[in-house]
This record gives sequence, C-alpha cells and structure tokens, in this order.
Amino acid sequence: MTAKPHYPDYLTHAMIATQVGAALAEDMGLGDLTAQLIAENRQAAARIVSRGRALLCGVDWCQQCFLQLDPNAQLTWHAQEGDWLAPDQVIVEIQGNARALLSAERTALNFLQTLSAVATHTRTYVDAIAGLPTKILDTRKTIPGMRLAQKYAVWLAGGANQRLALYDGILIKENHIAAAGSIAAVLQTAQALADSASVQIEVENLEELQQALAAGARSILLDNFTLAELAQAVMINQKRALLEASGNVDITNVRAIAETGVDRISIGALTKHIQAIDLSMRISL
Repeated sequence: MTAKPHYPDYLTHAMIATQVGAALAEDMGLGDLTAQLIAENRQAAARIVSRGRALLCGVDWCQQCFLQLDPNAQLTWHAQEGDWLAPDQVIVEIQGNARALLSAERTALNFLQTLSAVATHTRTYVDAIAGLPTKILDTRKTIPGMRLAQKYAVWLAGGANQRLALYDGILIKENHIAAAGSIAAVLQTAQALADSASVQIEVENLEELQQALAAGARSILLDNFTLAELAQAVMINQKRALLEASGNVDITNVRAIAETGVDRISIGALTKHIQAIDLSMRISL
C-alpha cells in the first residue's frame, strides 16, 4: 500500500471514499451479473500497467474501488502519486476476491486514467512557462461529479485552482455588468456583499479595464485579449490588480502570454480537452 497522498484543504479521504462509492453503485446497480460466472470465494491476482508516459494521479480513488468491494484486498503500489510512469510499467499489483477485482476494474481504471490525464496535461502547460512567475489555473469546465478530483489533479501537477464553484467567490461577467448597469455599479455591490470572498471582474477590452481599475477592482480577468493588448493591460495596471488572461490559450502560445507579465492564465482545456491515459488491468487466478 502506498503512503496516503497529501490533499489540498478542499479534499479529504472521506470525500474520495464517498465519490468512489457512488461511482461503483452507478456501475454495478443491484450487482455485477458477469462476475457471477466466477466462484464466489475464488481468489485472484491482478496488475495495472501503464501503456505510455504519464503523470500518475488518482491512487486513492483506485485503491478505494478495490477495498470497498473487498476490504481484505492487498494492493502493492510500484509508483507513488505524482510519479512519472514509463510505458509498460507495472503501477500496482492487487490480490483479493476474484469477483471484487473484476467488478472494480472499470471504475478503478476510469478514475486513474482520467485524473492522470488531467495531471499530465496540466504539467505540459506548467513546464511550458517554467522560469516565469505566472501561474497556470484551471476553470469550472469540469466533468460533472468530478470537479474537486480534477482540480486536485491540476494542483498535483503544479497548477493552481481558480474558484472551486459558484459558492467560492464572485466572478462578474458581461451579463452581470449589463444587468447591474455598469462596471462601477456591479463592483460596488459585489464588494459590499463579498465579505471575505474573492471578487473578480471580467473585461473584454482596455477601456473596460480602465473602468474596472477606477472602480477599485483588485482582480481582473482579461477575456480573449491579444498579446499586444495583454502587454498594454499590464502597463496600464501598474500592479494595482491581479491580472488573469483567459480565452484561446493553447500550448503553442501559453509562454508568450505569460511573458506579457500577467499574473495568471486560466485554461479550460486542462480539465475539458483531455485524452484518458492508456492503462490496462490483467488478472490471473
């Protein structure tokens, strides 16, 4: 069994156990019909193998899948959370009830493949801006039911988390400004309501940036600015507010965006445009 990973404050082992329980219930319903082909008390061994290079993430989720179906299962991990995996590397060996191993297989792989994909994808962006002070952030563009797990994968890979959810801070967008009447009016209301919550406002051009700064904004999202506009925004700002670039960011331009001097870059693709890591499980009786 691997050492328990360290989690950010918003995630606990108990929350992971609950999420895994729901995922297993979704898959099994009233029972795994195919697993009944195997003798009830049959014991088996299995191993999960990586088919390519990836950053391992989701150890606790994977382990919970097997332990919830067979509390006596023994898992021997050959890689730790956050390790780079090589092609054909054995990640974990499992011994336990054969039915339980077969029933847990797909759910365990789903968690491990998805979270490792997010972590691997995030690390490419973090590495792309290495040496610069800018931070790479995720967004709320996550798989339903996987929000905190995916944000954890971003964090594990060296990224940072934007607000966790709608309850976790105020983000004023174009429609909020339109409904409130002006940037100054909506910021005044937000600052009165915010208490200890963060307040960020999205602007779409340099004129709106100047209005936001004049209204006392301390965190500003620069939506779909060109590189030239980002550089000009940094000059106008003069470090008065935290500046975050967002929109049309990819691996080919992320370093150039960071070099403009913005504080943060938020990227929906970290959790939305991912391809599951290729893993497989093989069982022996």
